[in-house]
Amino acid sequence: MPPTPEQHPAPNPNPNSAPVPDPFTPPRPEQARAQRVHASLFRIAERHAATDEQRRRQVHPTVLGPHEAVRLVSFLLSGAAQHEDGEPEVDRADITAALSLVPLVRGEMDELETGLLQMARGRGMTWQDIAFGLGLGTPQAARQRYERLADRTATAEEGPE
Repeated sequence: MPPTPEQHPAPNPNPNSAPVPDPFTPPRPEQARAQRVHASLFRIAERHAATDEQRRRQVHPTVLGPHEAVRLVSFLLSGAAQHEDGEPEVDRADITAALSLVPLVRGEMDELETGLLQMARGRGMTWQDIAFGLGLGTPQAARQRYERLADRTATAEEGPE
């Protein structure tokens, strides 16, 4: 008896494109997350940063923020951004300055993530929804992450004793 179409995936008509997913193989979470990251950046840029005016909301026009400074040094070092004519090369002091900002950037990201998680819950998202967005396997992992972040940001706000 020949196999039915349900038993075998359809052949891929374009051999240069991505393979047709096998309906019997579970998706690889890291691959799905990588695809979602790209789609997420594109979606937000398309919806909220499509015009010059919208993009100006992202940064203060005259002050470089810590996360932007770290990213800039990293991009210049890696070659992802090109030096302009007359601009000095990134030196050890620039790298040290960027490294000095990393704890501040990490703290800002913790606060940003904590706030975003609180707003997601306030908008009715479940821990399962949030786990999916964060690329975590279970609702419990998402809730535990929130609790750790909330505790860490509360401790940081209290400051040293």
